[in-house]
Amino acid sequence: MQFSPESRISTSFRFREFIALMALLISLVALSIDTLLPALPAIGQSLGVQDANQNQWVITVLFLGMAVGQLFFGPFADSVGRKPAVFLGLALFFIGCLLSLLASNFQVLLMGRVLQGLGASGPRIMTLTLVRDQYEGRTMARVMSFVTAVFILVPVIAPLVGQWIMVWAGWRSIFGLYLILAIIAGIWFAFRQPETLPVSRRRPFSLQDLWQGIRAVVTHRAVMGYTLILGLVFGLFIGYLSSAQQIFQDQYHLGRRFPFFFAILALSLGSASLVNARLVMRFGMSVLSRLALTFICGLSLLFSGILLVKGSVPLEVLMVYLSVTFFGVGLLFGNLNALAMEPLGARAGMGASVVGSISTLISLLLGAWIGQLYNGTLFPLVGGFAILSGLGRGVLYWIDRKLFG
Repeated sequence: MQFSPESRISTSFRFREFIALMALLISLVALSIDTLLPALPAIGQSLGVQDANQNQWVITVLFLGMAVGQLFFGPFADSVGRKPAVFLGLALFFIGCLLSLLASNFQVLLMGRVLQGLGASGPRIMTLTLVRDQYEGRTMARVMSFVTAVFILVPVIAPLVGQWIMVWAGWRSIFGLYLILAIIAGIWFAFRQPETLPVSRRRPFSLQDLWQGIRAVVTHRAVMGYTLILGLVFGLFIGYLSSAQQIFQDQYHLGRRFPFFFAILALSLGSASLVNARLVMRFGMSVLSRLALTFICGLSLLFSGILLVKGSVPLEVLMVYLSVTFFGVGLLFGNLNALAMEPLGARAGMGASVVGSISTLISLLLGAWIGQLYNGTLFPLVGGFAILSGLGRGVLYWIDRKLFG
């Protein structure tokens, strides 16, 4: 059964406003990453980092906090409601931003980043839960595509904003921007978003219930399969985020032009989400996910072969490859999240936590591995794309055999 926006959201809270608010909440993660990318060399130099690859940890440790936080916020939201979970997450995010802003060494900055990730996981996981509370099936995937499209557009301007702030006010002021956005999101959410979990449906928080909920989700073949694929797909994306600054600014010498090329690739992701909002209603989530994974794997294998023969490619060729690949990734994000969440029903809060936590932990390990392999060439990144998308296609085949075989 599918629901129209009007049937599940109060008339005072318009559908478009719901999309915008959800996009802002989930965009805190993207903003916490993309605005800092141009500032990584300055941060490392300011805090005494010697190896350029170590600057990548400013990006990757954020996902460690997210992996831990997502496991907590789901059952917490199932116990006290969705709105308190968002408020707690925003408060932790605010504290992490302050710690990073005032950091006197690299280790303290990383601690602040972990706390940022811990806090940002609350709004992120509650975005998925709020959508799941109000939509089902392909309609849910369509709503997630709209939210994801707005969310993906953030990287179009975020690196440019971060670069501008860094030049005129220093890299620490970027964390000041995060503080302001957290306040705006909290006030908007408090006054405009109704609670979607009635008191009658709330479950008391207990460790035993937490374990039983985790076990119920983990033992569901389809949910866990799609969670693994999410981790693999997001892992290749983290690998790109970790090494993007070095590839574009160091390897291709783009300097301050880096944000513009980053924006082109972000537009490819965003446009795929918009296209998916239409295609998913006709072809379904599984078919589109299967095609996207197969295409990404095949194209990456071909590009890896070219790199083995030639060693390097012109910037234009790289941009074509990444644009097409990220279009496929954009098709996957909304569909895989919806496929993983659909069977969970009343356990949406717990399910979103487990799915988010496991997939983020997998993506952190794989993305950090790809990023730390960076050696001044494209091969670690492209080869990582081929391996992870191929593994994802294999997991999808495993799911399909069980469901339809």
